[in-house]
Amino acid sequence: MLVYEIFLSIQGEGRTMGSPTVFVRTSGCNLDCRWCDTKYAGEGGTEMSVDEVLAKVLTYDIWHVCLTGGEPLCQSEAPTLIAKMLGAGMHVTLETNGSMSLRGLPGHPDLLISMDYKCPSSGEEPKMLMKNLQMLCPKDQLKFIVADVRDLERAEAVLNEHHPDCPIIFTPVGGLSLEPVVDFVLSHHLDVRVLPQLHKIIWGDRRGV
Repeated sequence: MLVYEIFLSIQGEGRTMGSPTVFVRTSGCNLDCRWCDTKYAGEGGTEMSVDEVLAKVLTYDIWHVCLTGGEPLCQSEAPTLIAKMLGAGMHVTLETNGSMSLRGLPGHPDLLISMDYKCPSSGEEPKMLMKNLQMLCPKDQLKFIVADVRDLERAEAVLNEHHPDCPIIFTPVGGLSLEPVVDFVLSHHLDVRVLPQLHKIIWGDRRGV
C-alpha cells in the first residue's frame, strides 16, 4: 500500500479527540474538496506492505491508531491492515470521505468508522454514497465539515432524511469560527456535537502533527 507518512500525535477530531494516537496517512484520494487541508497527500508516498506498516505502528506502543489520508479505502490492502491492527489489540479509527463503500470492513467493537459527509461547499457532494449512512452504528461517527449556512442547512436535511444511527459531529472548516455553527445547532434543536479541530488550535497548519 502507498503510505505518505506515519507519525505520533493526538487525535484532533471526533469522539477520541485528545487521545495519543498513531496516524497512518495513505497517499491518494478520489475526491478534490475545495477546502481540503491534506492535498499534499494526493500523490507521492512510499510503497509499504501491510506487515511493514503494522511493524512501524507497533514501535510507538500506543493503543489508538488512525488510518487516514488522502482516502484510505483507495488502498485495496486497507481492510487487511485494519484487521491486523485490530488483531494486535489496537483501537482503530478509519477516517473515510463518504464516497467509497464501507462493505467488507471488519465488524469489530474496536473499529470506529469516522465518515465525512461532504457538504455543498466542498464541491464533491454529488459523489457521496448515501447507502453508507445506513451502515454506520453507535460506535461510529458521522462528520459534517461546514463552511456556511448552506452547508448547515444541507447537513440538517441529510440527518432528517436518513437518521443515521451514530453520533453526529459538526466542525467548521479550519480557521472558521465555532459560534455560527453553535448558534445554528441551538436554534434548530439539533442533537449533534459541535467540535473544533484540536490539532489546528495547537499547531495551525503544520504537517505531521
